[in-house]
Amino acid sequence: MLGFLFNERECRELDYVLRKELDEMLFDLNDKRMDQEIKGAIESRYKVIFRMYARLASPKEISKYARNRNHQAQKK
Repeated sequence: MLGFLFNERECRELDYVLRKELDEMLFDLNDKRMDQEIKGAIESRYKVIFRMYARLASPKEISKYARNRNHQAQKK
């Protein structure tokens, strides 16, 4: 485990970067042309980035990016 100290501006920047990354991955996950194997890798990465984002964001903001736990199982 690593610890970081960020000032307010750095927290806002990290929040922005994580949100943009989550948006991009959601876009890719909804792309019908994407291979299931690739979507699986993106889904795995999404979970990691989402957990990072959840440490910074408000519950209201987190809910915008929360995915249904059954979503991946339904796609298979």
